[in-house]
Amino acid sequence: MDPQILKKIKMQLLSEKTRLEKDLGVFTTPNPHNKDDYDADFPNLGDSMDENAAEVAAYSDRLSLERKLEDSLADVNKALARIEAGDYGKCKYCDKEIPAERLLARPVSGSCIDCKSRLQAQA
Repeated sequence: MDPQILKKIKMQLLSEKTRLEKDLGVFTTPNPHNKDDYDADFPNLGDSMDENAAEVAAYSDRLSLERKLEDSLADVNKALARIEAGDYGKCKYCDKEIPAERLLARPVSGSCIDCKSRLQAQA
């Protein structure tokens, strides 16, 4: 892979990692025992029945968002690890080069379009 393209992709990934960590920091606390895990904070809106119901609803929303952001962050971290290991840009299923256009559009891609299409068709 062209070193300039790889550098651009790495910068995109690092920027996305920073954004995801910042977004998670708004409503979660990092798990001190697992650097890849965050715990959604339970909101305290008051003591009335309505406020308690709103707290549970808000917490449920926070859990869903936490999981989505954690998954995205894990994908970014895996892509960065592949760059460091020298494996970035190769399909994890067929070992062919993933086109740079695909990686620029979706830097966390770990598979080529053909393999991804085959896997989705099987699901």
